[in-house]
Amino acid sequence: MASPATLGAVHIIGAGLAGLSCAVALTRRGATVVVHEAARFAGGRCRSYFEPALGTTIDNGNHLVLSGNHATLAYVDAIGAAGKLVGPEEATFAFADLKSGERWTLRINEGRVPWWVLSRARRVPGTRVRDYLAAARLLRAGPDDTVARLIGSGALYERLWRPVLLAALNTDPCEASGRLAGKVVRETLAKGGQACRPLIASDGLAAAFIDPALAFLNRHSAPVRFNHRLHALDLGAARVGGLQFAEGDRIALGSKDRVVLAVPAPDVRVLVPGFVTPTEFRAIINAHFKVQPPPGTPPILGVINAMTEWMFAFEERLSITISAADRLIETPREELARLIWREVASLTGLSRDAPAWQIIKERRATIAALPCEEPKRAGARTQWSNLVLAGDWTATGLPATIEGAIRSGNRAADLILAG
Repeated sequence: MASPATLGAVHIIGAGLAGLSCAVALTRRGATVVVHEAARFAGGRCRSYFEPALGTTIDNGNHLVLSGNHATLAYVDAIGAAGKLVGPEEATFAFADLKSGERWTLRINEGRVPWWVLSRARRVPGTRVRDYLAAARLLRAGPDDTVARLIGSGALYERLWRPVLLAALNTDPCEASGRLAGKVVRETLAKGGQACRPLIASDGLAAAFIDPALAFLNRHSAPVRFNHRLHALDLGAARVGGLQFAEGDRIALGSKDRVVLAVPAPDVRVLVPGFVTPTEFRAIINAHFKVQPPPGTPPILGVINAMTEWMFAFEERLSITISAADRLIETPREELARLIWREVASLTGLSRDAPAWQIIKERRATIAALPCEEPKRAGARTQWSNLVLAGDWTATGLPATIEGAIRSGNRAADLILAG
């Protein structure tokens, strides 16, 4: 195992959550770290910014964390931001059926024994106890199984599994990997309510995940160089010999120096020609409306039979998420805002006249959680002894999520220190 005292500099390429979590993990253990970020900001897809159209700071997307996401919780604790993730004391999830007008709240009990399914007041309306047994099929999913093939029918699927797993996988359950879905269920619902409490960054993603990490790295003399795009890796037969940024800006790597490539899959294919990565992606659309949520609006609301899938209530803002949104990506933003607000108005009782809004389209938000794409997710190790990979697209065993990104950063740090 390499000692931080004998390890050279670790150059982390990318200041998204994978790169930041790797930098934090290494810095905490005494390593010398330098982070290089192509953009002028950190966070990647997990970021906040000031939106002039709304006159306030918003997140680029709505990200939900569950209390069972142990790597995420450990990360925010390490950077001093544990109090920035808030949620109910119990695992409760509010839902609304826009077509029927029906509303209900799923209430999952603490502990592994799921006695909550025995209570009509706690489970999904129109479902029976035996319906929930089908979830066991996800835990035994084969590499080619899809979610819908295993559990794709009935009220429970339409009112719980489809919306929850669509959000987790960002891929329609009709084609999404049953094995990935099973991993999500195994780490959350199968462990009971203590692993299922929904947590959101009420003050924004930057306040919970990014700004405290940058402050942590700054306190520990680990610089983050913004606007510093890596153009090429000097790839030798066994090692990376150098990092080429702009013309004349080359960093030669010593024998003890290491590199963590924590960039999206398409960038890896450019930097490492011929490297196999996932090639299919799915879009996400987020809508933000500047309006005070009415009293009693749930912090998070799952919506059935609507374009809207999840509604998040913040101070003076309602935000909407639509996953696997490729079908809507070419729809004009004005039309999307009108259609989405019509649903929000029906859900909240607010005026049908839309307030100020902003639509954010992420055409390639995450890799597609398809059975055929899973074998393309690379492990952290590479054929070059001083180069490791990190990113939510790598072989984390999870979908492309915050938890997966942070675990990949931790794994990269472990490999660096293992020598």
